[in-house]
Amino acid sequence: MYSSDPDSFSTWADDLLYFYPWDAVDTTRRRLPHWRQNGTIYYVTFRLADSIPQFRLDQLRLERTDWLAMHRNQPMTKDMRQEYYRLFGERVETWLNSGHGSCLLRAPHLRRFVSETLAHFAGQRYDLGAWCIMPNHVHVLLKLLNDFALSDVLHTWKSYSAHQINKLLNRRGLVWQHESYDHIVRSPQSLLRIEQYILNNPVKARLQPGEYETINPDQLWSKN
Repeated sequence: MYSSDPDSFSTWADDLLYFYPWDAVDTTRRRLPHWRQNGTIYYVTFRLADSIPQFRLDQLRLERTDWLAMHRNQPMTKDMRQEYYRLFGERVETWLNSGHGSCLLRAPHLRRFVSETLAHFAGQRYDLGAWCIMPNHVHVLLKLLNDFALSDVLHTWKSYSAHQINKLLNRRGLVWQHESYDHIVRSPQSLLRIEQYILNNPVKARLQPGEYETINPDQLWSKN
């Protein structure tokens, strides 16, 4: 859907309205140079395994495949970006915010495992920007350090926190959805809008204090 030329992102990437954070990208298979670039800022979303009913995801994938096929040979206009976000990104956002599934992370003692995991290698493998732990999903801004791969960082986060959550609940099974969703932040304007989106997510979902956790550390990424 998107060109690998960074300059081609200059129009849509500056406005969160057109940003689709749930478009899964396999960073090891894409093999684009900027995915390994030291200091790249990413916006990452990962969610609990039961956060969206499978039948909804299956239907969304079918509709998205049909939509992309229909527009395959057309330039991506502003109206098309708006339509894409409305049909796909906005729907997933609504589903996540509706509080479907077990919403394990509504419990502070379980949410703590996630926040501790995110912070554990901060300053060594990555710098953390704004992040938010919702009842059934997590949003994170991060900047990779020292050539660490995003896929490895995400695997560590999900594997360790899942182990701790299952251990505390005395259970086995999948905690996180296998896929994670990531997007390169390509401008200071986009960074600001994503930060606002992350920090306002609990308000939009009408959560009460104690049902979520947000952090906005003092980062100067946009000035670097």
